[in-house]
Amino acid sequence: MSAALPRSYLFVPGNRPERFEKAHAAGADAVILDLEDAVQPDDKPAARAAVLAAVSGEASRAAWVRVNGSDTAWFNDDIAALAGQAGVAGIVLPKAETREQIETVLAHAHPALGVLPIVETARGMANLSVLCTAPRVQRIVFGTLDFQIDLGIDGDGEELHLFRAPMLASRLASIGAPVDGVSTTITDTDAVEADARRGRRFGFGGKLCIHPKQIEAVHRAYAWSDADKAWAQRVLAAVQASNGAAVAVDGKMVDMPVILKARSIMASR
Repeated sequence: MSAALPRSYLFVPGNRPERFEKAHAAGADAVILDLEDAVQPDDKPAARAAVLAAVSGEASRAAWVRVNGSDTAWFNDDIAALAGQAGVAGIVLPKAETREQIETVLAHAHPALGVLPIVETARGMANLSVLCTAPRVQRIVFGTLDFQIDLGIDGDGEELHLFRAPMLASRLASIGAPVDGVSTTITDTDAVEADARRGRRFGFGGKLCIHPKQIEAVHRAYAWSDADKAWAQRVLAAVQASNGAAVAVDGKMVDMPVILKARSIMASR
């Protein structure tokens, strides 16, 4: 399931409609039109109108929309205006903590609409299994920056390792691999790629991006190298030639987990 899901989600401020098409053309697997953190309070209504115009027409490209949090004055109007639009691929729900929040979104939604809950509070993390099993949740997003603030954590490296592993409750719910949080650096693409590779090692399947310059680095991190693909080909060829007998490749025994990894590599984009 997760192989077909986006590796990169690019945020674009909802109050900058001149950037919408540029975002779609930037090469990200998915675009998120943002009504929350990227928009100041006074600009919220205008941003909602701009996003609504972008997703209402027949020719509009489907985009995800991050609405304002359920505890804000803008949430109900955001959901009522946007969740039923065919041009909305899904709703990105910030500060997700309860099944009820997701059900409120879906009460206004067309049948194809998906939800990406962002886990960015201690309560959200504690209720992770509830969020993962809620209706139409496609995958979980780890909102690392706000999560650090909520728990008083200083750092996004090993300080968050304890909290990255529980995100894999998504696997138990049979939904897509979770999405890692943003990297704040824009120009240091090596650092962005390193962040993305770390997320991949923890089982994440994608990453949030705040600038087009980050996209290529994220895609590199989530791609199998030519060497990986050559190894997978050798494994599968050796297995086929063995007629069921035990086989080794590159001096290492090939068992079923190795075969499954090789198949996964060859099936990836």
